[in-house]
Amino acid sequence: MAKSGATYSVLSPGCPSRVVLDRIADKWTALIIQVLARGTLRYSELKREIGDISQKMLTQTLRSLERDGLVRRKVYPVASPKVEYALTPLGRTLIEPLQGLCRWTEKHLTEMEAHRQGAGRQTPASGAGV
Repeated sequence: MAKSGATYSVLSPGCPSRVVLDRIADKWTALIIQVLARGTLRYSELKREIGDISQKMLTQTLRSLERDGLVRRKVYPVASPKVEYALTPLGRTLIEPLQGLCRWTEKHLTEMEAHRQGAGRQTPASGAGV
């Protein structure tokens, strides 16, 4: 368990901050945070918005985000159970950094794809040392 006031570094092997980095750097986490940044949604709405996420992966990621205190799950006790998901105040602190990362990704996608294609055409000698 992390100690209050302790100093952490994701560059230090075994540092518990690496677990947090692993959680928030995950593709599905980033997409779920992006979608929930717009407001509270039901499970089926989340799945529809994200598109290509499997039911299993969406469920696992939501459970992890809930356990980590980033997402709140609210169950309404009605005949056909209604469940909604929303970002917690802690989860909302991820909106800006993850939106920045997503904007960077969209802005530089073409450039990165060009580099990737160029790397595939390199001869073995030109890629030495990599």
